[in-house]
Amino acid sequence: MTTPRPYVRVPSKTTWYLANRGYMQHMAQELNSVFVAITAVLLLLGLHALSGGAETWQAFLAGLGNPLVLGLLWLLLIALLYHTISWFAVTPKAMPIQIGEGFLPGIIIAGAHYLAWAAVSLIILYFAGAF
Repeated sequence: MTTPRPYVRVPSKTTWYLANRGYMQHMAQELNSVFVAITAVLLLLGLHALSGGAETWQAFLAGLGNPLVLGLLWLLLIALLYHTISWFAVTPKAMPIQIGEGFLPGIIIAGAHYLAWAAVSLIILYFAGAF
């Protein structure tokens, strides 16, 4: 008769997500929430500056012209574009639309989101005076 060996729990690695490409993409999406939060804070600061009057708003805009801030803004833009594209890619899995016995193809669902994104962007640019 053999005596049972005691259970020894193997400690998990902190780099578990590096073993699988899908896990890495998921962690990159989760990390992007930090950039989304930074963008939200920056927009709130801009709104606060706008409510403070013309001088405060001009000071805020001057602060945005700092080369370090411009670098941060470009980084935020790239991160938010990745965030948007990756979420639109999983949209067909998160909200499948059933039509009769079948489902709407994922390309149509994602394409509708891209069209809505482009339309809203054009409307915002129009009201911002870009054209």
